Amino acid sequence: MKNNSLLFRIIIATFLYYSSICFALDSNSAVVYYNNGLAYANKGQYDKAIENYNSALVINPNFAEAYAGRGAAYTDKGQYDKAIEDLNKAIVLNPNYADAYAIRGSSYFNKGQYDKAIEDLNKAITIDPNYAMAYFNRGNAYYKKGQYDRALKEFNKAITLNLNDAEVYYNRGLAYANTGQSDTAIYDLQKACDMGHENGCKAVQWILKNK
Repeated sequence: MKNNSLLFRIIIATFLYYSSICFALDSNSAVVYYNNGLAYANKGQYDKAIENYNSALVINPNFAEAYAGRGAAYTDKGQYDKAIEDLNKAIVLNPNYADAYAIRGSSYFNKGQYDKAIEDLNKAITIDPNYAMAYFNRGNAYYKKGQYDRALKEFNKAITLNLNDAEVYYNRGLAYANTGQSDTAIYDLQKACDMGHENGCKAVQWILKNK
């Protein structure tokens, strides 16, 4: 009995050892597929990105980042309900996942659900107070609600956090224009124009013409 017991323990130990190796290999494979998904998404190849995220999730169904990545790809494809479903899963798996809240907020924004977008962006900013893009997107939501002063505060914060992007200056310029601050609006819109934003150039000409 002692020999049989020892043999049983050796078999179990061997099984656990190789199982751990297989798990590590599977986890690494999931990360590889996830990284491939990111690469395809960055190139705008969202269908290929989704295929790789799918493969990652088959290997590791609890991979929060893969759900968020797939959700982001669905957002970029305009499939907002699918995106929200994936981002819900990412948040369940990791309730402190700022990116997941921010991306879900973008999906709600694109569905015209601005209050829900703001709620998610609030959560993202609570988790990461230096999340420049979340401030920018929250500003866009306030802008769509006609709350231009609040939008300006958000755009200012995004720029303070070094979000040096033509779209930020363009949107802030529009917010200034809607609050009657035409000179400041022209400054921002011209800056956006200088950074290659075509609509910024057009907006400057329109304001100067109608000033």
